[in-house]
Amino acid sequence: MTAFDEFRNRDLVYDATEGLRELFSTEHVAAYIGFDPSAASLHVGSLLQIMALARLQRFGHSPIALVGGGTGLIGDPSGKSRERQLLPREEVESNVAALRQQLSRFLDFDARSNPARIVNNSEWLGKIDLLAFLRDVGKHFTVNYLLQKESINRRLESEGGISFTEFSYVLLQAYDFVQLFDRYECKLQIGGSDQWGNITAGIDLVRKLRAQRVHGLVMPLVTSASGEKFGKSQAGNIWLDARKTSPFRFYQFWLNTSDGDVVRYLTHLTFLDLEAVESLERSAAAAPEARETQRALAREVTTLVHGQEAARRAEHASLLLFGEDIATLPVEDVLAVFEDVPSNELSAASFEASGLAVVVLLVLPDVMLAPSKSEARRLLQSGGVYVNNRRVTEPQARLTRQMAIGGRLFVLRKGQRQNHLVRLV
Repeated sequence: MTAFDEFRNRDLVYDATEGLRELFSTEHVAAYIGFDPSAASLHVGSLLQIMALARLQRFGHSPIALVGGGTGLIGDPSGKSRERQLLPREEVESNVAALRQQLSRFLDFDARSNPARIVNNSEWLGKIDLLAFLRDVGKHFTVNYLLQKESINRRLESEGGISFTEFSYVLLQAYDFVQLFDRYECKLQIGGSDQWGNITAGIDLVRKLRAQRVHGLVMPLVTSASGEKFGKSQAGNIWLDARKTSPFRFYQFWLNTSDGDVVRYLTHLTFLDLEAVESLERSAAAAPEARETQRALAREVTTLVHGQEAARRAEHASLLLFGEDIATLPVEDVLAVFEDVPSNELSAASFEASGLAVVVLLVLPDVMLAPSKSEARRLLQSGGVYVNNRRVTEPQARLTRQMAIGGRLFVLRKGQRQNHLVRLV
């Protein structure tokens, strides 16, 4: 089986140039994917591209991660409704260095026969002469040709239009392909389906300048079953940097994957063989409430990004968190999973000595899990109140600071779903 077969079997081929499968059958292929240095970390929306390079390397080909230190100063109009704010050069360079380190977790740069490479396109774009670029590259692109590109055409129809800066992006990315072909005999560019126009522009430029045939492959954009953009939670982006998104919160993001998405994500974003994925799919159909497929997804992806030990800790914390007792969990993990839950602050002094009555706590204006003390007592007696995941049924129950998680938190729950976080200050 070739690398192309692997991509096709995993439904990763949205479109590809003719003859690409034959190229993989007969040659050791150098292929590249571009990464945008607009932040100091990649997020989960980049995982499909990262995994594509890693799959190629496993099949013996040479992956190139092209970090856009040059094009990052311009900005890609693809998929954007307005021009983005241009970052200072120093910030772009800092982000490039961070991405270089992050990508090294997934790619083997010391392999003997097919080492991965990280290349910064500022190496050539930062030195380019404007007049020479217009003469040698610009003359090969007509304005009519560029206007046919979907990314440009869509922006022209928007209220803000498109600046000449972003209009020139297609030419710069096409020139990247020429440079990578010259330097590393790179014959393939891979991207998302929204990059097809940019990729074909590079293919055309290599043909015109070098009289050589190169290829492109685009993968489906990763979206949820509802069509929403992938890579964000209610609290924002899910980053690959543990300092920006903790391994525990990262694990929870995948654990919360819907039944309609989980098999596709396992197929696209992990190295599990397809037989294992099909087995998990059958298990999910037989017992969806067990969420074993989601657990496998969370375990696999967290291991890839943060390592086996971080994944083990995240899984263990998750089991404890939704088990009977969460009092022993780190405060940071509890805050991570309940960060979108309503919360309020109370003075720690209120919980000293004999503590604060649960009935009183439930009816506080900033908590309001019960409209009155009588209703709070009824909830307690009926078993509908939980504190730190333990059911509380005694109407006279009181909470002391020693009972708080880390001496700082109480997680209140009414019924099965209505949570509230109390922070002691």
